Amino acid sequence: MKPVPLRTCVACRSARPKRELVRLVRANSGEIETDTTAKKAGRGAYLCRERACWEKALKSAGLEKALRCSLTQESRQRLMETALKLIKESTSAQGE
Repeated sequence: MKPVPLRTCVACRSARPKRELVRLVRANSGEIETDTTAKKAGRGAYLCRERACWEKALKSAGLEKALRCSLTQESRQRLMETALKLIKESTSAQGE
């Protein structure tokens, strides 16, 4: 058996299996986006699929520090909208 790769959530600092977390990536262009495949090139950071973690990461400097960039208000808002979609999809998939 292969060992399950663990990653740490930037917000709550809990180590979880990589597939349970959402990867954010800072591309070479400087754009911050979600990486659902976890294979995009760029500086990455992981967050839990929980609203509290996303809110904490976007309010504090933890995410900016992990991605080594500064976030604009527009990018924070866009990431929070993406987070809400991912959380909604995650909870609906668990309910099936």
